[in-house]
Formats: sequence, C-alpha cells, structure tokens
Amino acid sequence: MLEIRDLYKSYKNFKVLNGLYMTIRKGDIYGFLGKNGCGKTTTMSIICNIIPKDSGEIILGEDGTNKIKIGYLPETPSMYDYMNGYEYLGYIAHCMKYDGDVKKRITGALALTGMTEGAKRRIKGYSRGMTQRLGIAAAIFGRPDLLILDEPTSALDPEGRAEVMNIIRNLSDTGCTILLCTHILGDVERVANRVGIMRDGRLAAEGSIDQILASFGLDSVEIQLSEPDERAYGLLQELPFAERVQVNEKVGLVIADVKDGQAGMGETIRFLADNAVSVTSLRLSRPTLEQVYLSIVGGHWS
Repeated sequence: MLEIRDLYKSYKNFKVLNGLYMTIRKGDIYGFLGKNGCGKTTTMSIICNIIPKDSGEIILGEDGTNKIKIGYLPETPSMYDYMNGYEYLGYIAHCMKYDGDVKKRITGALALTGMTEGAKRRIKGYSRGMTQRLGIAAAIFGRPDLLILDEPTSALDPEGRAEVMNIIRNLSDTGCTILLCTHILGDVERVANRVGIMRDGRLAAEGSIDQILASFGLDSVEIQLSEPDERAYGLLQELPFAERVQVNEKVGLVIADVKDGQAGMGETIRFLADNAVSVTSLRLSRPTLEQVYLSIVGGHWS
C-alpha cells in the first residue's frame, strides 16, 4: 500500500528525515511513534503531497502506480464553525467535486463516526471529541484507500478516546489501511497490528508489537525466595541464561531478565531444583510497549 525508500527532508540546515525506509501493507493499522520533532508530521505531509521531499521515493498502491485515494486528519483540524456537520461535509463534497449521491455519502460518513445526531448542531458548540469525529468523517468522505490520522485522540477524555478507537477498528474492518500517529501508546497497543518507531529522522524499529517487544525488550522471571539465603543470591546472580540479574535482599526477590520468557522460566525452575533453592513463587512478566519505546527513543541508536 505504501513504501518509503531512502527519504530525506531538511529545513535550512536541520535534517528532519535522514534516509527513512518504511512499509505499510494493505489492511494495516500502523502505529507511527516517536518524540516531537523526530519527523513524523513531515513524513505524513510528504505522503499527502503537502510539502516536497528533498530526495527518496514514495510508492503508493499495490501496483506502485501511485493511484490511490488518501484521507488525512491533521492534529488540529480547522473547520468553519458557523456551519453544522451536514453543511461542512457538503462543503467537503463541493471541494472534492464529488458527483455522486452527496446526501447518501454524508449520511454514511456520519453514521460510521457516530455523528448523525451531532451533525445537526453548529460546529462552534462541538466538544473536542465531536470535532475529531467530524474531522474523521471528512477524511473518509472520499472513501480513501489510506487514511492518515495525526493525534486523533489527543486531549480527549477516556470515553472520547474509546469512541475514536472503535471508529478506527470499524474503518479497518471496511478494508481501509490506516496510519495512526499518536503519543498515546495504549491506543496503539489496542488497535495497531504493526508499529514503526522514529528516531533521528528514520525508523529505529518496525514490525508487529510482538516482534518489537521480542527484539528490543527483555522478559523477566521474578523469583521470590522463601527466606533470605546468601548462597541462593550468589547462585542466582550467575544464572547462565540470564541477560541481567537484579537482587533485592530486603524482600528476598531476584529478577532475572531473559530474551525468551517461557524458555527462561523453564530453565529457572530446573536451575532452582538442581541447586535446592527454596522459593515461594515464580512470576513471568513481559516488557510493555512503553518500556521498549522509551528504551529506543531515549537511548543511543545509530
């Protein structure tokens, strides 16, 4: 659906995009992550042909013909607030020179975004959530192949975020490919099937959430000792299969970080049994997307 190859963009002497490669497949909900200033908005603006690239390739469509329809919701959509929702979508239809059944298309877009009743009111009186939903209705009016959403849930309360996430799922079910740019990692975990994490103008990680967690995070086996045991502490700090071992002698807890949690748990159990180490409990914990994200964007990457 979208392939970016070796994309560069600079503003004066500041290089925003530095050889970006990125792939979004048909049907993906792609979570686009990164700190402010890392190049996400610039990338989306280039895809939408709002600003020119310096160099590189943007390949759109399954056959690479670049003949696809794109819908775009900016972070802060600007609307004529004296209009109501129906009038605004009618204006969008006019700008697009849409020659089909305008009323039917407006009705469908409003129904899909839960704005059928709200569209009767003036935009000036909308809540932030209603504005976002009408913005999505405008972005999908042309039934895009690729929908780009820039921070669609920013400043929304939990109920508003849940509503927007449901809209995204419903749009995906219709076959729409979605590029979701957000700082809210929980939203990405809820709906995205693939993720790209930007750093220094290029992707530091790309893949499914499970792939990224496996590649950049460590599982942890938490070992609660039955009682303080210096011999056990010494043994456990030498676990041959652990990447890192942390000991908290005050609470009798040892945490062994391993690449493969299931295998690490099994090896830990065998190790404890072979060395007659008495424990109260064992617990396997997985890294979160937030932990991995912070390790990628906060550390050095080259």
